Amino acid sequence: MTVCDGVQRVCGFNGADNQDSILEPLCFPEQPADGAGAPSVQGPSLQGPGTELLVCLFCPESVSLQQKDVLLKHLLLEHKLVIADVKLIADLSKYMLYWKGRFLEQPVTDFCSVIKTNSTGPVEKQEDYFLLCDVLPEDRILRERLQQKRLEEVLEQQQVERDDGSFHRLCMFCSEEFAGNRSSLLNHMAREHSFSIGLPDNIVYCNQFLDTLQRKLDNLQCLYCEKTFRDKTTLKDHMRKKAHRRINASNHEYDRFYVINYLELGKTWEEVQSEDDRELADDEDDDWSDWQAHPVSAVCLFCEHQSETMEQIYTHMKEAHGFDLHKLRTELNLRFYQQVKLVNFIRRQIHQSRCYGCQEKFDSRDAVLRHIAAEGHMMKLPDVSTWNQPQYYFPTYENDALLCTLSDSDEEESDETNHGEDVPVIAEDISNLRALKQSSVLNQLLKNRGSCS
Repeated sequence: MTVCDGVQRVCGFNGADNQDSILEPLCFPEQPADGAGAPSVQGPSLQGPGTELLVCLFCPESVSLQQKDVLLKHLLLEHKLVIADVKLIADLSKYMLYWKGRFLEQPVTDFCSVIKTNSTGPVEKQEDYFLLCDVLPEDRILRERLQQKRLEEVLEQQQVERDDGSFHRLCMFCSEEFAGNRSSLLNHMAREHSFSIGLPDNIVYCNQFLDTLQRKLDNLQCLYCEKTFRDKTTLKDHMRKKAHRRINASNHEYDRFYVINYLELGKTWEEVQSEDDRELADDEDDDWSDWQAHPVSAVCLFCEHQSETMEQIYTHMKEAHGFDLHKLRTELNLRFYQQVKLVNFIRRQIHQSRCYGCQEKFDSRDAVLRHIAAEGHMMKLPDVSTWNQPQYYFPTYENDALLCTLSDSDEEESDETNHGEDVPVIAEDISNLRALKQSSVLNQLLKNRGSCS
């Protein structure tokens, strides 16, 4: 898997129709291309593979839940509406039905933020797009209620599984038979085969979880690195010798089987755990003597080269490709957020195999890079109105380290007060995380359930 075609959270429809329809940021692989091992899987989805229908908010169009990207494309291209953080919505089907009803009662502008594209260009080329997100209190309350309902369902399911005496399965590794309660099998696999998927009380939808793991083994696939082998004996030897008798924590396919992933809206167990760790650290002395920074690992704008310092990546782009970002910044007097938009613009054009200088479209990324080099378009930028757009505040690659180290200066900070269009959207205030967590609707629900039991 290469850097440029790696883990991409795209809906996969920005090809022949030339539509700029990337709904979510792409993502660089977390390791260099030559170390591609375990595959990365899309972000957590706790909805499961249900058969619910998703309905369009404006017309009779509908698709199955598995085809949600098709409907998101339809909403974007036909109705110019984007739903923020779709993957964090606990029940997308009910969410869509609710807003379909509300849009029949009131105009969409009463609920959605309006984003005007090409805001500095001619009026006839400007378009209004609508963003439906939880900045709207009604949307936030709806998402929390759906999450609370999902949590109640999961806790009820977990209790059913705890009390279930009809559990009956064979061990995946030795075919020993277990009956009565799921904990007997899970504890056996951990004790006898050093294979643990966690404490039984932390798991929900246990049978589906075990079916998923069994299916991978039947397909001769390692549960940790997820490589496929030619026969069962080779697979067993590999998992034993490599100590791969564990699941791949990076595979978010497993997230729906752990109760902790349902506890707080939009948070995985890793984020909840990191918050708990921060709270413990607050009570301890701040000793940073053994702290070591991780390498930056910034990726070149034009190839798969990665560098551990920003100066190295700037030098590489200048010497290998003839692209001098520092020079462009000086010549065009680019402020910080203009640099952000320029980098995101170039990233997106290269991803879509389009020359950012002349906007000519090509069949592949290699073809467009050959064109840019041959035509001398490496330092040629289109009119500023083409890339200095609000849509390019949003990163093309969400883990783009290049964006974190763009140059800023005191002069630019003073300029920000005089240029309203360069002020980005500011996230909600999270200065008092402890108070927010204590007032969480979902945390209160858990406390109430605990007191009742």
